[in-house]
Amino acid sequence: MSYKKAYVPANGYTPICKIGECSLKKLEFGIIELEAGQSLKFNTEDKETAFIMLEGHCDVAFGDTKWENIGNRNTVFENRKAESFYMPKEIEFVITAIDHIKIAVCATPVAEKTEPQVLREDHVVLKLLGEQPYQRETSFIIDGNSNAKVLTIGEAYVTEGNWAGFPPHKHDENNMPKECIAEEIYYFLFEPKQGFGVQCLYTSDGKVDEAYRVKNDELVEFPFGYHTTVATPGYQTYFLWLMAGDYQGFNRSSDPDHEWIEKR
Repeated sequence: MSYKKAYVPANGYTPICKIGECSLKKLEFGIIELEAGQSLKFNTEDKETAFIMLEGHCDVAFGDTKWENIGNRNTVFENRKAESFYMPKEIEFVITAIDHIKIAVCATPVAEKTEPQVLREDHVVLKLLGEQPYQRETSFIIDGNSNAKVLTIGEAYVTEGNWAGFPPHKHDENNMPKECIAEEIYYFLFEPKQGFGVQCLYTSDGKVDEAYRVKNDELVEFPFGYHTTVATPGYQTYFLWLMAGDYQGFNRSSDPDHEWIEKR
C-alpha cells in the first residue's frame, strides 16, 4: 500500500487521513480553507483536536467565548512560530475567516475531556536540531505544555539540501523512556511551490522500503517503521509533524545501523 496522500485545495473542511480509512489507528488529519467572511461549524466528537494556523487569521466562537484574530502569518515561511488553538473532545464551535485561511486539523481519540486553549506565538518553543548536513529548525506547538493529553505537534524547516530526522528513527515499540508507540504524519509545503523532497519509510525486516517524492500539499503516514527526510537544494522545505500514541512526547530510537553518526 502507499502511505503517501495528497491534499487537493478546496473550500471548507477536507478530511485526508481518517481512522478506519487509512493506515493509522490513532491519528487523523485534514485541512480547512476558507475565504474572508466565511464561517465553518466544527464538532470535535470523541477526539481532542488541534488547529494549526498555516495561513491567515480567524476568529473562534463557542458558548460565551470568542477568541479574536488567531494567526500570525500569510504563509508558513513568514513566521516559524505558528499560532494555534486546541479543542477538547465533545465541543462544537464556529471558525470565521478574517482573510484567506488554511488550517491544519490534527486529531486523536481521547478518554479525558480537558479545556479549550488558544496558543499564541510566545507559547511556541523553537529549537535547532542536528547539524549540517542533517539539520532542521523544529518548533514544538502542542505537547505536554498545552492542554492536550495525547497529541504532540510541531513544524520543521529543513536546512536547504540537508536531511532531517537523521539517523532514521522510529517509535513503534514500547521501550520507555527511550521509545514509545506513536503514529505520525508529515505534511509538506515548499517555496517555490514546485519544489519537492524525498521521504523515506522502511522497516528493519524489509517488508516496507519506500522512498516517496513528496510535493507541495502531500503527506506521508507513519504507522510504524524508520523514517527520514531529504530536502532538495534551492527550495525551502517545510513539514508539519503530528504524533499520537501511548505516550505524549518525543520518545524515539534511531536505526542501530546508523546511530553511530550522531555519536561522532
